[in-house]
Amino acid sequence: MQRIPAKDIDEYIAAFEGKVQASLVKLRATIKKAAPKAEEKMSYAIPTFFLGEKNLVHFAAYEKHIGFYPAPSGIKAFAKELMPYKTSKGAVQFPLDKPLPLTIITKIVKFRAAENLAALKRKK
Repeated sequence: MQRIPAKDIDEYIAAFEGKVQASLVKLRATIKKAAPKAEEKMSYAIPTFFLGEKNLVHFAAYEKHIGFYPAPSGIKAFAKELMPYKTSKGAVQFPLDKPLPLTIITKIVKFRAAENLAALKRKK
């Protein structure tokens, strides 16, 4: 498991092995495809995608799950589809022993991207 804070997402993912690393690679690719203009960075010592002057989504690997953090609005908007997973106000846990729900993740990322861009337009 990750012990030393990674300098970037590549280093973060490289610190894991096997299924965990493969899941992180898939998750990253899914986010990039759903929000191609989002920038990658590390925030709160975890991989983060940033769009429109705000964090878009974060993710992290844990012993038994992948944590996905699309902000409270992302959880609320997809509450029905996320029912099979453990959720909290701003997070969802995808168990490592099950495939990542890439379709749901894509929908959430696109939703969050639209939110961030709308907020940016309102600001200007």
